[in-house]
Amino acid sequence: MRPARTASGTPGTPEVPGTPGTRISVVICVYTEERWDDILAAVDSVRTQSLPAQETLLVVDHNTRLLRRLKDHYGDGDDGSDADVGAEADADAGAGQRVRVVANSGSRGLSSGRNTGIAVSCGEVIAFLDDDAIAERDWLRHFAAAYAEPRVLAVGGRTVPVWASRRRPVWFPEEFDWVVGCSYRGLPPGRVRVRNVLGGNASFRREAFDAAGGFASGIGRDGDKRPLGCEETELCIRLARARPDALLLIDDRAVIHHKVPAARERFGYFRSRTYAEGLSKALVTRSVGAQAGLETERRYTTRVLPAGIARGLRDALLGRAGGAGRAGAIVAGIAAAAGGYLVGTARARRGGPRFTVAAVPDLSAPDPSAPSAHARADDGPARSRHESTHESRHESTSRREGAA
Repeated sequence: MRPARTASGTPGTPEVPGTPGTRISVVICVYTEERWDDILAAVDSVRTQSLPAQETLLVVDHNTRLLRRLKDHYGDGDDGSDADVGAEADADAGAGQRVRVVANSGSRGLSSGRNTGIAVSCGEVIAFLDDDAIAERDWLRHFAAAYAEPRVLAVGGRTVPVWASRRRPVWFPEEFDWVVGCSYRGLPPGRVRVRNVLGGNASFRREAFDAAGGFASGIGRDGDKRPLGCEETELCIRLARARPDALLLIDDRAVIHHKVPAARERFGYFRSRTYAEGLSKALVTRSVGAQAGLETERRYTTRVLPAGIARGLRDALLGRAGGAGRAGAIVAGIAAAAGGYLVGTARARRGGPRFTVAAVPDLSAPDPSAPSAHARADDGPARSRHESTHESRHESTSRREGAA
């Protein structure tokens, strides 16, 4: 399962003043024209931030028509093939108004898109926003304030669901809002230290990628049918190993509102997503070990979920709508995730699916035919932009779940 973790016994980070000098690039990965209005709304929410972004980067995932349409709309003459991202480039652009449109330089999928965004961005902090989400006005200001502490290498925020039906399905437990890419019941309030941030509403200091490499391919949403995840979990665990002094935080005041389409309000998607999370978690634990890979999940499954079941049963006894359904959904979610984990573990032991850990691509390299930098997950995180390429062998995965 996906939860971020509050470090045991670690108090919340003290409040710090805002840091308006922090240079933040915002990366929004996009892939379909069906979300055209959502993409424009996401960009508009960045352009109206109280702390202006240095730039907004739209990374288009192997969709030539969408790439051309976005370039026409935003007047971006960059063809996406170079990385002319010098600091002087944004000096004469309106604060927070600059939008750049680039093509995903790697394989199809969210991880490669994010890595492309990291490579071409010029901010000292890179923030990620889903293409069907809207950020509140102070989103970046809260991120920037947290980075006043030099040891902070990642900051996530709170993601609020916007249900297509205009209300939460009565059976859908808040403890499982991560299924639709949103913050879930069980996360602590305030600004607190965590094991991992959630990908649809997150930011990283650039040096985090220099230390640990980029997002891994073969875990998360890379195309096809099954809605896998965990790519940001794996990255954060890898980062903590590379930089033991690093602080990773969640600040629940850095809020975005994320659309949940009708198809994801159904129990079939809930069951599929929880099963897929178990498959992904098996890949992660094979690389980082069960101690790190399941540390958060142990608390979540032994404390948060039992409390949710008890709450649902109590509501059912009191005649409140959906109580029994929520309790049943929690049990079903646990079972599906556990089943996926067992299946994924068995496949991994037979030499099945693996993932690759990519260094951030060097898009300014003079030789465009140079191989991309990848390393087998079993061999540890990539450190160089010029390591040899290893092919990832993994089962069908879905293009996107829409959130983190």
